[in-house]
Amino acid sequence: MSGTVPRSEVLFIGGRSGVGKSTAAEALHDLLVAADVRHAVIEGDLLDLAHPAPHVEYPEAHLAERNLAAMWAAYRELGHHRLVYTNTVSVLEHEGLRRAMGDDPRMTAVLLRAADDVTSSRLARRAGGVVPEAQLAHSARTAGRLDSACGDRVTRIDTDAMAPADVARRLASLTGWFPA
Repeated sequence: MSGTVPRSEVLFIGGRSGVGKSTAAEALHDLLVAADVRHAVIEGDLLDLAHPAPHVEYPEAHLAERNLAAMWAAYRELGHHRLVYTNTVSVLEHEGLRRAMGDDPRMTAVLLRAADDVTSSRLARRAGGVVPEAQLAHSARTAGRLDSACGDRVTRIDTDAMAPADVARRLASLTGWFPA
């Protein structure tokens, strides 16, 4: 890699289980690839996926943030400066995640929302059948908590009637990453 790398930019996509975070990020990735926009996508829910859960057993370890810092440093070495980051609570923890990236990125934070029946249907499709009632209840509680705790720096997008490509186009419009 040579030359100066532009300031980092990050799009945080948060929302309850079944709202379409990963699907929207994949659709956005496809749009960015088609436009030849250099970027990386990190599925944040996987950065500390272990049992017992590190964020519960060792919250002081900040494992997700440490793993994000390591991964982002590697992408930066390769010249990337745009990151799409999905994680359920990223819209609540965006400041800590921004700091973990280590280079004061410009930030866009988006909370994807959907009604209970829509997320239930999406989760059932993903699971290939019936979703346990406890999981649906947890998803609904999370939706309420995220919506009430997000500040005004977070854009809300209701995905109920939107196809993934439509959500991706809306996300793309918020980032300003596409050439004019």
